[in-house]
Amino acid sequence: MSTQEVWLPYSADELAPLPDSLRCLLWRGEDTYPGDPAACAFYTVPYLKGPKVAVRPLAEMTSVRVVQTLTAGVEHMLPEVPRLPEGAVLCNAGDLHNTSTAELALALALSALRGVDQAARDQLQGRWAPAVHTSLADRRVLILGYGGIGAAIEERLLPFEVAEVIRVAGHARNAPRGPVHASSELPELLPRAEVVMVATPLTEHTRGLLGARELALLPDGALVVNVARGPVIDAEALLAEVSGGRLRAALDVTDPEPLPADHPLWRAPGVLITPHVGGPSTAFEPRAKALLRAQLTRFALGEELRHTVATSGSER
Repeated sequence: MSTQEVWLPYSADELAPLPDSLRCLLWRGEDTYPGDPAACAFYTVPYLKGPKVAVRPLAEMTSVRVVQTLTAGVEHMLPEVPRLPEGAVLCNAGDLHNTSTAELALALALSALRGVDQAARDQLQGRWAPAVHTSLADRRVLILGYGGIGAAIEERLLPFEVAEVIRVAGHARNAPRGPVHASSELPELLPRAEVVMVATPLTEHTRGLLGARELALLPDGALVVNVARGPVIDAEALLAEVSGGRLRAALDVTDPEPLPADHPLWRAPGVLITPHVGGPSTAFEPRAKALLRAQLTRFALGEELRHTVATSGSER
C-alpha cells in the first residue's frame, strides 16, 4: 500500500494508533509549511487560526482528497470547494462540539435568566442586591437548528423541568424526542417561545433567519440565546429589541465578530456576551483526536468518510 501524506494539528504519537500507510506532518498554521502542499492528500484545517490561515495552503494542494475541519460550521471553507481537485471532499467536525456548545448554551440561558451576569457586575461594586429571577423550569424553549448540537441542548434541558421543547430545523421530520418543525413554521411557533436557543449552521437560507419580523413575534421578556453564528440574527433588529428592554439576549456569537469595543450591544440592557467560546473547552481535544483517528483510519482503508458536507467538481 502506498504512503499518503496527511497534515495534522497533532503529532502522530498523540493520535496513535494510526495506519502505517499514513505519513503524518504537523502543521498548526505556522508561516512555514511542514512539507510540499502538492503532496498532501488529507488536510486538517488548524483550529482557531482564522479563515485566512485555513485556506492558505489550498491553492497548492493539487493532490488533496480530504479537507477536514475541526469546526461544525464550514461557511469559511465552502467557497474553496469548487477549486479543489475533482472528487475531493470537505468534512466538518460532526458531533465534536455537541458537548461543549450545548453546555455553554445552558450556561448562558441559566446565567441570563437567573441574573448571574448582573450579580457578577454587582460583585465588582461590593453590592448585595437580592432579587427574584426567572427560572428555566416551566419555560417553553424553542431550539432553532435541531441537528447534533440542538439535540444535545435538548438532552441537557430536560432535567431542568422545562414546560415544552419546540424543535425547528430546515425541514420537518420526526426525531427520537418528538416532532421537528420546518423553519417555515416559525411565524406560528415564535409567539409560544419564552427562550430561543439558536444552533443552526450559517447558510444562505439561515442568514438573517431571525430578523425584525421574527423577533417581533416573540413574547415580551423572551430570551434569545445564540451559540450558532452571529449573522443568523439580524444584528440591528436584535439591538433595537434589547435596547428597548422588550427582549433579552445571551450571545456567544455576534455580527460583526469580534464585536468592536464601542459597539452598543456591549452596553445594551439585558445582554450577556461571551467571546465565541462554545467549542473551545477541555471537552474539545479528546473528541478532536477521536474524530481524526477515526477519519484517518477510514481514509487509509479507502472507506467512505463521515461528516462530508461538500464534494468538489472539476473546476481546477
